[in-house]
Amino acid sequence: MYCIVDIETTGNSIKGNKITEISIFKYDGYEIVDEYTTLVNPHCEIPYFITRLTGIDNDMLRDAPTIEEIAQNILDITKDTIFVAHSVNFDYNIIKNELKEIGYEFTRKKLCTVRLSRKLLPGYHSYSLGKLCSSLNIPLTDRHRARGDAHATTLLFQKLLRTPNANQVFKSFLNARSQEATLPSALPKEVFERIPTKPGIYYFKDRKGKIIYVGKAINLKKRVLGHFYDKSTKEVQLCKDTADIDFELSGSELLALLMESSAIKNIYPLYNRAQKRKIQPYGIFSYEDRNGIKHLAFNKLKSAPNAIYTLYSPTACRLFLEEICKEFKLCPKYCHLQENVSTCSHYRLNNCDGICTGTESAQSYNQKVTAAMEHVNSQRANFIIKEKGRDANEEALILVKNNAYAGYGFIDKEMVINSFEDLEAFVELQPNTLETESIIRSYIMKQQGTIIPMELLLADSVRK
Repeated sequence: MYCIVDIETTGNSIKGNKITEISIFKYDGYEIVDEYTTLVNPHCEIPYFITRLTGIDNDMLRDAPTIEEIAQNILDITKDTIFVAHSVNFDYNIIKNELKEIGYEFTRKKLCTVRLSRKLLPGYHSYSLGKLCSSLNIPLTDRHRARGDAHATTLLFQKLLRTPNANQVFKSFLNARSQEATLPSALPKEVFERIPTKPGIYYFKDRKGKIIYVGKAINLKKRVLGHFYDKSTKEVQLCKDTADIDFELSGSELLALLMESSAIKNIYPLYNRAQKRKIQPYGIFSYEDRNGIKHLAFNKLKSAPNAIYTLYSPTACRLFLEEICKEFKLCPKYCHLQENVSTCSHYRLNNCDGICTGTESAQSYNQKVTAAMEHVNSQRANFIIKEKGRDANEEALILVKNNAYAGYGFIDKEMVINSFEDLEAFVELQPNTLETESIIRSYIMKQQGTIIPMELLLADSVRK
């Protein structure tokens, strides 16, 4: 026995979405044996765009029963049946959430007519209910109203039951081990099947081929499947919009993290929240004023001439300059930690030798500034992080120049590198960001063994 279901909702998110109309046709495989259709008062205002789509407005729902009043009817008519809907996870999860909020458990086996249609009726350009009914000459009246859509889905389901191999396909979809009910309705199973169990990044794409989410994983297939089991609002909506999945192998978790960060900042996918914000880099730089005194200062990187160090907030710049000022006995005024003062009086720094009061010569002070800059420059290491490649014949190289992430590349294990130019030919240059700095820093703290100084790498070549 089957129950073919369609609902109309307030159209917010999955958890915040409220049912405004529900229609259930109980079907024994041959004919409709029962029906339950009703409007539902959602206890909230109906958005204008929903009223335009469905025709359901606030006045229509004012005297309609609430979910509390119809819950038992839903449980009774669907008891001991298989729950069927077009894009079943959407309808099923909203009903399940609504009933859970008022204290009812709702668990039913389910079938998706989108996925069944893709399997039993291949070759159609679109598997939306409207397009499919039009292609199959199935009458569809009152589109975007629960009863009209549920009745059309029932007629579609009847046709699916009678297609060749239907019995075998239905059994496989209802098999407890089958992933068919878990996969997004618009995603072909073969797309999921070709995803490997290797490290890399993956791209969720919508029906137009636009990338809507980027993620990384040590095991791509396992991580992608995890999205389909996650019933949070964001994940359910993401899966509903997913029609294709692409991937790139990385060989290691470190490369996957770096590749994911780059992809998010280049593409700005709809469902990625982290790392989308561009963080303004700032540069520490030096200049000499008309009195011949060298200053240390910071500004936005594009306005900082020959920056000697890059940071990602004014606060970080000030803290950095405070440490330099303290260590080399520089003046807070000439390090721009105090502005519009004749002499320095910094509350944390009190070891200025008097350049601001005229008791220290410009020559002496400038030597200390030069020493500070040389100290900063000496910390600018150049090294390679060597990681596993995408297969047994290659390895990955992550290039760090002047302590900043510069890019990554894959190279054949037999390749000999004789110069820095040879190395750069294999490296895909990437921007250094706050996120990549954090990734590299965390990696270095945990794993020291695969870090190779540039000069050692070029002397001994990549091949060990």
